[in-house]
Amino acid sequence: MGTAGYAETYAASVNNPEAFWLKAADLIDWDVRPQRALDDSGAPLFRWFPDGALNTSYNALDRHVLAGRGSETALVYDSAMLGSQRTYTFAELLSEVETFAGVLHGQGIRAGDRVVIYLPMIPEAVIAMLACARLGAVHSVVFGGFAATELAARIDDARPDAVVTASGGLEPKRRVEYLPTVAQALEASAHPVRAVVVTAREGFAHTAAEFDGAGGAAWLDWAMLAASARPQGPVSVAATDPLYILYTSGTTGSPKGVVRDNGGHAVALAWSMANIYDVAPGQTMWTASDVGWVVGHSYIVYGPLIAGAATVLYEGKPVGTPDAGAFWRVAAEHGVDVLFTAPTALRAIRRADPDAALTAGYDLSGLRTLFAAGERLDPETYRWASESLGIPVVDHWWQTETGWAICANPMGLDAQPLKPGSPTFPVPGFRVRIVDGAGAEVPPRAEGNIVLDLPLPPGTLATLWGSDDRYRASYLEAFEGSYATGDSGYLDEDGYVFVMGRTDDVINVAGHRLSTGAIEQIVASHPAVAECAVIGVKDSLKGQRPCGYVVLKAGAEAVEEEIQAALADLVRTRIGPVADFREVRVVEALPKTRSGKILRKTMRQIADGDDFTVPSTIEDRSVLDDLIPLLRPDPAAS
Repeated sequence: MGTAGYAETYAASVNNPEAFWLKAADLIDWDVRPQRALDDSGAPLFRWFPDGALNTSYNALDRHVLAGRGSETALVYDSAMLGSQRTYTFAELLSEVETFAGVLHGQGIRAGDRVVIYLPMIPEAVIAMLACARLGAVHSVVFGGFAATELAARIDDARPDAVVTASGGLEPKRRVEYLPTVAQALEASAHPVRAVVVTAREGFAHTAAEFDGAGGAAWLDWAMLAASARPQGPVSVAATDPLYILYTSGTTGSPKGVVRDNGGHAVALAWSMANIYDVAPGQTMWTASDVGWVVGHSYIVYGPLIAGAATVLYEGKPVGTPDAGAFWRVAAEHGVDVLFTAPTALRAIRRADPDAALTAGYDLSGLRTLFAAGERLDPETYRWASESLGIPVVDHWWQTETGWAICANPMGLDAQPLKPGSPTFPVPGFRVRIVDGAGAEVPPRAEGNIVLDLPLPPGTLATLWGSDDRYRASYLEAFEGSYATGDSGYLDEDGYVFVMGRTDDVINVAGHRLSTGAIEQIVASHPAVAECAVIGVKDSLKGQRPCGYVVLKAGAEAVEEEIQAALADLVRTRIGPVADFREVRVVEALPKTRSGKILRKTMRQIADGDDFTVPSTIEDRSVLDDLIPLLRPDPAAS
């Protein structure tokens, strides 16, 4: 743990951001070191390090090799699906990236060109991302297994010259063939793609040669191209040039592509690795996410490597590959210092192994900290993880748009006391306020809209791909001078931030505004509940009423009527009769996105009898289908 003070550091970041971030820029190797931190001439759009130039791939790989650390571990690939592992040193990973950059260069990819990456959790995903960065090309990773229509929409928006894919991906009970999906997407998209580069995996039905010419593209084998490729060095790009486009989860209709720049992104991630996660060169960080999500971009690929740390790439699930001890095995075998995962993964493990008995089989003495993000970490899951592991469990809050944490407990500064249900304090650089609908600040413990004052710090979105106007309309117009997070929450008397949910998860029951997040927190405190979702549904008398859906822990023996009565009593005791919480249904599973977010909006639309669109990011459509009969409006309940 560091010795610098959080309060002092935070004050410096907001009182003189120019000096603060120019000093932080020393963490990065620059081709042209910036003399200015912020260009505000285009406000409310801002640019960081406008006169700087660098290469992100060089900062992730070359500089560590040149510093004599080439033989140290950079990437550990652990496939629970295949039962295999592979380790890459910095020198080995650099060689692979140089070579694949040569493959892309040979297909005409240059700085500013776009490349769509549609890969599972295999080393080639990391290599392809870093190879694009090496050339100054802009990558857009699409979660492997997305439907052809969704892939086509992203191709039409990003307008890539090439698509990088694989034979397929592995799920616990099936293999997912990728090549037919890519072919369908190319046929459906209006934008012509020149080349599809395929990495072959054993056990899949199709090869690149079978599809050559599909969608008007040349379909090429990765290994064959790599054998004759000329390795490419790093291309210097402007700090303000785009590094990647990432489409927000749950996108329907026209995709919304978040643009991340090179310079601000590198500085923010380097700073966060040291100050938020307290990870140093030579240590190991495992982010149990997917490269298709922002968490995977920031803390599987770029953050750890830029910091000179080893990163773990895990192809598997928290449970079922083979059991609920999978995370503890990976952490023990690879000497993980810091683990970062989603609360939904912890809840899945807790449900299958309520007493955390499976931790006993592994040496976790090296695991220092567990970080959670992606969805609110409810207090009960927080307590379970804390007690089971005996280490700090740090909830932190951020978004695809921000690229790194808005609020966190800074383990590399002076860590603050933890409060269950809170991601602690604003991270240096982020100015967080709670406002009402008119933009006026509200008093402590009053729930309102969470906004971030402009300018946002480095590493946050520069704009939306192809449309500054859409960026302004989506995020910057609701509250003048601020970025609207779309989340609701409150500050307590000590300045701790509590994020309760999306703003549309605040419901109105007979004129009383209630947070479904607050109700969920109470429901989740019941010892039999593994996870839950509370939604507000239409009510002809009271406007809305809360309805709960709960998944029970393994071994929990209770009939639905008993659970319903117990949970209704809990909510009545802690919130009051005004909550009118009477409806609780026990379900086998809750519908989620692949990143672990529960589809509360979709559930609410179904319950209200409204038209709904199933998000493309849904993990398992059958879970939602099974739930629909329980969600359909019940006239008697009104």
